[in-house]
Amino acid sequence: LQYMSGFGNEHVSEDPRCPGALPEGQNNPQVCPYGLYAEQLSGSAFTCPRPTNKRSWLYRILPSVCHKPFKPLKEGHLTHDWDEVEPDPNQLRWKPFEIPKAPQNKLDFVSGLHTLCGAGEPRGRNGIAVHIFVCNTSMLDRCLYNSDGDFLIVPQQGKLLITTEFGKMLVEPNEICVIQQGMRFSVEVFGETRGYILEVYGAHFELPDLGPIGANGLANPRDFLVPVAWYEDRHVPGGYTVISKYQGKLFAAQQDFSPFNVVAWHGNYTPYKYQLEKFMVINSVAFDHTDPSIFTVLTAKSTRPGVALADFVIFPPRWGVANNTFRPPYYHRNCMSEFMGLIKGHYEAKEEGFQPGGASLHSMMTPHGPDADCFEKASKAKLEPERVAEGTMAFMFESSLSLAVTKWGLQTSNCLDKNYYKCWEPLKSHFNPRCK
Repeated sequence: LQYMSGFGNEHVSEDPRCPGALPEGQNNPQVCPYGLYAEQLSGSAFTCPRPTNKRSWLYRILPSVCHKPFKPLKEGHLTHDWDEVEPDPNQLRWKPFEIPKAPQNKLDFVSGLHTLCGAGEPRGRNGIAVHIFVCNTSMLDRCLYNSDGDFLIVPQQGKLLITTEFGKMLVEPNEICVIQQGMRFSVEVFGETRGYILEVYGAHFELPDLGPIGANGLANPRDFLVPVAWYEDRHVPGGYTVISKYQGKLFAAQQDFSPFNVVAWHGNYTPYKYQLEKFMVINSVAFDHTDPSIFTVLTAKSTRPGVALADFVIFPPRWGVANNTFRPPYYHRNCMSEFMGLIKGHYEAKEEGFQPGGASLHSMMTPHGPDADCFEKASKAKLEPERVAEGTMAFMFESSLSLAVTKWGLQTSNCLDKNYYKCWEPLKSHFNPRCK
């Protein structure tokens, strides 16, 4: 597969089977090359300031409008009903989410979506949702597009071959991809597959401001990859299903051709992927902790300056050298909500109970921090340069919203670790008023 690089760039691409498919000098000629249809996909209001204006022009064999009427489709465990169970302020941790075996229960990417927590609602264009996907079969003659917001997809087990209107992307564990609002895509898998999704309503992901860090560091724009144009001119007599996620519900429409019929496109509103190993880590080289915001890969800003609707943060392998410092994450109460997942390895603050494919949620102002075993070891450790999180990749979805957990998350999934609180029970007092 081939890609173009650059975050938010103006890209131009055409399938090499049809050279010259892009119109020259204009977007919407009276007759497009090869008899194609011109179609604009807008990711922002027409009148947005130029730095935030997002749109792409697609040149396709048939326009997207050629489909039968949408009809309701069962959502399964996909929801944005945040009131189906009572709020739970406790520290929550989930064991790895189970992937059904294909002969027992075939699930593709859409039918395998399970909403774990969230806040806000898509009609007001302000909110987020965290979903878990577990699937064991590919999407066949059906695609999905999200009218409500952007999907940031984090595969944890199994690779995803994602076909989009802009081309194909292969996304493997330790990579992420973003499918922005309105973009049609289909997911092919190669066995039992699992991962996490951060959905944001009303904002697009962008690179965080660097401030005093300077011009370079964290996720570099050139490391984001965009697919190149690829099309299929395929008639589907049995019907191709286009699924729309609209106002939190699923709807399906039928058409008799593949939606991946875009021969050429240009613009700055695209899907993209990123390899997490390319993140340039910034860290303390003297003492104490720098705030975890230095690990932010992407942010979706809220209307309040400096406050994120959602941040995507990673904790990659790095050197720890801080002097006279308790090096694991400190005990903390936060005005933000912290959802964590583990792609691989062992998270330093909770090496035993926090497993790849599982998750944790520490809600607003709910205290959390290293377990008793981690505290004792780190308090007595000889402080010398050491590799931290070698072979590990943990991440966090952090939000300024107070997240509600779904009934599936608390009950139906049967993955909630009801003994999580016990990891702090062995903590004991070391207070001695005679010893400073």
